[in-house]
Amino acid sequence: METIQCDVAVIGAGTAGLSAYRAARNAGKRAVLIEDGPHGTTCARVGCMPSKLLIAAAEAAQAVREAPGFGVQPGGLQVDSKAVMQRVRSERDRFVGFVLENVAAMPAADKLHGHARFTAPNRLQIGANLEVAARAVVIATGSTPDIPSEWAAAGPRVISSDAVFEWTDLPRSVAVIGAGVIGLELGQALHRLGVRVAIIARGGSVAQLKDPHILAAATQALGEELDIRFRTEVAGIERHGEGLELRTRNAAGEERVEQFDYVLAATGRTPRVSGLGLDRTGLALEKNGVPKFDRHTLQCGDSCIFIAGDASADIPLLPEAADQGKIAGANAATYPEVQPGLRRSPLAITFSEPQIATVGLGYQELMNGREPFAIGEVSFADQGRSRVMRQNKGMLRVYAAYGSGRFLGAEMAGPRAEHIGHLLAWAHQARMTVEQMLEMPFYHPVVEEGLRTALRDLAKALQKPPPPPKPVQDCTPGC
Repeated sequence: METIQCDVAVIGAGTAGLSAYRAARNAGKRAVLIEDGPHGTTCARVGCMPSKLLIAAAEAAQAVREAPGFGVQPGGLQVDSKAVMQRVRSERDRFVGFVLENVAAMPAADKLHGHARFTAPNRLQIGANLEVAARAVVIATGSTPDIPSEWAAAGPRVISSDAVFEWTDLPRSVAVIGAGVIGLELGQALHRLGVRVAIIARGGSVAQLKDPHILAAATQALGEELDIRFRTEVAGIERHGEGLELRTRNAAGEERVEQFDYVLAATGRTPRVSGLGLDRTGLALEKNGVPKFDRHTLQCGDSCIFIAGDASADIPLLPEAADQGKIAGANAATYPEVQPGLRRSPLAITFSEPQIATVGLGYQELMNGREPFAIGEVSFADQGRSRVMRQNKGMLRVYAAYGSGRFLGAEMAGPRAEHIGHLLAWAHQARMTVEQMLEMPFYHPVVEEGLRTALRDLAKALQKPPPPPKPVQDCTPGC
């Protein structure tokens, strides 16, 4: 058996893996990159970029529908679904090509193909004839879509989001199971492109929202356009001709049977860590099989193993994967010396309409804490620029700490949330106070004036006495 000696072995060549490899190389270490599938990253192939291409086509179609509201009569809308999917796949391949060019430029000796599994904390076996001995290892194996086995048994028309971007034409109907980020984005895009869509949500939430006021605003706005069925579960999926028969049950116990061309399972993703031989590492594992790790150093226990990206099940977003890969790769290069890396302020965006953004500490996190916090808000129903654009739906709520006035976080469903979310994330990371944020320039007329309204409301709330602290439950014996 051939043995390759290196300083850092990175398992997985996605966003986190590539970032870890570059960090180790920049530290002057010999690193190898191990991949058992196609190169190109989840984001470029089946995630961020192709989904936004589909959404962009859907927004163009919706703009035609909305034009009469401005006094513009564009004529009948025609969606050439084959042309839509041709552009999605062509541009997707272009983005993948950029990644492949970067991989091709790496030294050939650094790229290993095959499935890696641990035989010891610092040793990996690839296939039957190759072994890698490394001073440190980075797990960056990503994640896989969840499709329950009982649904998959209905055949190949039960799909994950990965399959959507291989379509050459749009189907007539799709049932989307899940109202998270993926289900909401793809469900609305397909609906706007003329596909009959039903979104089945087991609970009552959408995307990453936890603030009940923002959630109510979002569900109202989305429900005016989409067929979203909350508190509804899948009772069964069976083949029906060339399509599928979906049986659902709502909270009242009422069943509904419908036929769809496809069922899109958008119920989450699972860290891809099984089959790595983690039982040979001696690491303590969480219930989902992910090694326990320090989220600031990405080190698993005190071992020579680090973990990054979706494999960590921490924050499954591309910017986070890139940051985590950089931290893990840099610490793997200097192991056993490790140090905390930069973890930026949390920022998550859903590209639905209205757009959804969460920044910093969310409502539920703050409610679970013991320290009281103030809330400011604005509705976009009468916000000037939003009404001009006929996008006057949704709400923004911002949170701050009593005493210091420091901005803590925000949740939003409304127009231009992707841009307002960035402004708020920068303010959060800079540890700005509400007073400092209000000193920043605001142009007119812009949607960001709504942010100023919310901050002014928050400043007023901070001037009032804070609510009494939450009582601490008495846990002494006998109580």
